[in-house]
Amino acid sequence: MGSAPPVNAPAPLTGVVEPELARQLPQQPLNLDAPPKILIGNIPLKPCSDSLPREDKIAAAFNNSSRKMLSYMPPTLQNGEVVVRPSMQTIREGSRRWHTTAVGYFLGKRPYFHHLDNYVRSIWPMVREVTATSNGFFFFRFTTGATMEEVIEGGPWLFQGQPIVLQKWEPELWTIDGLSTVASGIGKPLYPDAITRDCTRLDFARVCVMLDISSKLPQHVITMIPMENGGESACKVDVEYEWLPPKCNSCHTLGHTTSACESQKPSKPPVSVYVQKPKRVPPTSGPVAALR
Repeated sequence: MGSAPPVNAPAPLTGVVEPELARQLPQQPLNLDAPPKILIGNIPLKPCSDSLPREDKIAAAFNNSSRKMLSYMPPTLQNGEVVVRPSMQTIREGSRRWHTTAVGYFLGKRPYFHHLDNYVRSIWPMVREVTATSNGFFFFRFTTGATMEEVIEGGPWLFQGQPIVLQKWEPELWTIDGLSTVASGIGKPLYPDAITRDCTRLDFARVCVMLDISSKLPQHVITMIPMENGGESACKVDVEYEWLPPKCNSCHTLGHTTSACESQKPSKPPVSVYVQKPKRVPPTSGPVAALR
């Protein structure tokens, strides 16, 4: 129904400082007595107390980052399924944000984006932006909701002899609160990537999430969309993990699989070895025995 975008959890950040951030850093003289600063990606990590465990230091660094935008909203577990429930205010906010956007799909061969972009701007001068996804959908953002309704009602529309199915797009959960709600079904959400935040790619929402290695990672999240009449509509949001380290379900640590865990290898039974005791030879009589 297009109400909730799938969530793609990204890989951990690398240690490369982005050029734009480097230009923004103040040029200060070197102070050897100052506490060290660490950069992970483009996130400056603040020094933490040495009394904290290493895992808590990493969590505190991410929480103190200026890029942290999402909030954790506890999900529920029903019949083995992870269930999240966004508020009605979240749904209304998403509807207001996208109330001027229509989605279209061609029944035949997918046209070239630039050809379609030039064509719709010539027949729909009120179009502000045209975007496309890898799965064949095109999104048209108009200046007002009224002009979008006029275009939808003025169909059917043809492009190079192919009809396009055009309707209003209603992604109620493509907002900060909506992404926070859905991503909370996976773990503790930290922030979306820049493309997801700016809505310049609509194939999926890419969110950085802090995971609990001791818990099971869900493959989808059930999202209960509240309705204006008081009911709920269930929507399944698929989850894809961009990268996961090897995880052991036996010792609950990262770095190796369960089959390679030392605790899973059977111990070898003790082996009895029989060693024959050498026989003692009594000394012989005579001069030879005396020399010994």
